[in-house]
Parts: sequence; structure tokens; C-alpha cells
Amino acid sequence: MIPFDFEYYRPESISMAVEWFQSLQAQGKNPIYYGGGTEIITLARNQSIQPGAVIDLKSVPECNLLGFQNDRLVIGACVTLSTLTAVNPFPLLSETAQGVADQTARNKITMGGNIFSEIPYREAVLPLLLSNSHIVIAGKQGIREISIHHVFSEQRRLEAGEFLVCVLIDRTYLTLPYVHYKKRQIGFVGYPLVTIAALKKDTQIHTAYSGVCPFPFQSAEMDRLLNDISLPRAQRVHEAILQLPAPIMTDTEGSASYRKFVLQQTMLDTIHALESR
Repeated sequence: MIPFDFEYYRPESISMAVEWFQSLQAQGKNPIYYGGGTEIITLARNQSIQPGAVIDLKSVPECNLLGFQNDRLVIGACVTLSTLTAVNPFPLLSETAQGVADQTARNKITMGGNIFSEIPYREAVLPLLLSNSHIVIAGKQGIREISIHHVFSEQRRLEAGEFLVCVLIDRTYLTLPYVHYKKRQIGFVGYPLVTIAALKKDTQIHTAYSGVCPFPFQSAEMDRLLNDISLPRAQRVHEAILQLPAPIMTDTEGSASYRKFVLQQTMLDTIHALESR
């Protein structure tokens, strides 16, 4: 149960959603957008957030798209992870999404909700980084399309009042050789010690990581080292880990030293699996 009252709005267009947000913000109601609502409910229950109004985006048509437009796959922000996995237009993304939470939760968790979550893992963004995706953002300045890398570079960069409309992925990335590894402390459900998603394009391996640092990331320098076939695989991994963008996390899932051990082994598995393909 959420221990406070709030107003509920369900716009049917992008412009209506933006207008309502601006109006509610001007009234001091601290509005927030939501799609699935799983994280908002959790944060509201422990009073980490206390919005006076919520704006449900599930009736905005563009936020529910899932299909191809010309040569790009379009995934709306309100498409659930379960739906994405069932349709399976991008196998690496589907496999990554299937590793998030359990089935019941994935029936509610949306694409937008996962990649803009407050938790540090945000695993669904990994295939988007690897495929150099673009995202469509709406706000008071209008609708804009930008590279995923402009929004996810260690920190998420959105202006106040903006929301994710959809993700755009070039068709050429959808059938590339890939691997996905999610290593947990125990069992088959839970947050990762280490998650690696990787694609092979034009003989080069491209990797992205979650659970290692306090944010999901892709590193061009780490990929350069991992692809240096003049070095033994173990040395490539060692050198790449020295280029991590932040210290390795320690949390309830595992210590930094244990995470590093798991990361090393998983990176070796990734190279071994993709170099032969």
C-alpha cells in the first residue's frame, strides 16, 4: 500500500502527456511519468518518492509500438519485457530482458522503466548500447531523436519533464552473432554479480556490462584490448579490466574482489564463444 494520496492521469497523446506534466509541475504537484509502475510502487512504499501526481503513458500509441519502420526496429517505452521476449525481434535484447527479475515482474516491467530505473543494473540498456540505438525523447522542447550514447554515458541525461517514447534499432544488428551471460550469487532470479552482453560485427567483438560498476556501460577502450589478438586471451582480459570506468561495486550481491574474479572468467567465456563465430 502507498501511504499517501496522488492524482492519476492517463493521456492519449505525447503532446497531452507533456502539457499535463508542465501544468502539474507548475502547480507544485511534483508529477512523474510511469509505464509499468513496479519501481514507483516500491519507492513510494518506502517513501523515497512522494509525487502528487502520476502520468500513465500506457495509452500513448507511440509508447506501445513494437515492429519495423523501414530498416529500424521500433520498441515503445511501455512495451513490457515479457512481450518483448515473446515477440523476440532482437534475440540478444530478448535474452537480456528474460534475465531481469521473474516472470511475474517482467509482465509489468517496461522497456522504458528498466533502462531509466533508479537501480544501478538497468540490464536492458546493454543491447541498445551495443547496437548504437537511437531513442526518441519528448518534452516541452518537442520531440527529438538522439543516440543512446548521449543519454547513457555513466549517468542518464534527460531534461526535467522529458520521457522516453521509443527505441530505434538498425535492422543490421538484429541477426549478428551474440552471447549473453548473467552471473548471480545464487539461483536463477535476482540482481547480477556480472552481466555481459556482446555482439560480433565485422570480426570485432563489442561488449557491454552491468553489475560491475554503479552503472551499465560500454567501453571502446576495453573492446579494443579484448580484440587485440596479438595478446593471449587472459592478458587481454587483464588489460581490459584496468580500463573499467569506475571501481568495481561491493554490495549485498558480492564483494568487489569476488565480482572481479567472476568478471574475468565471464570475459574469457565471451571471447572464446565469439572468436570462433
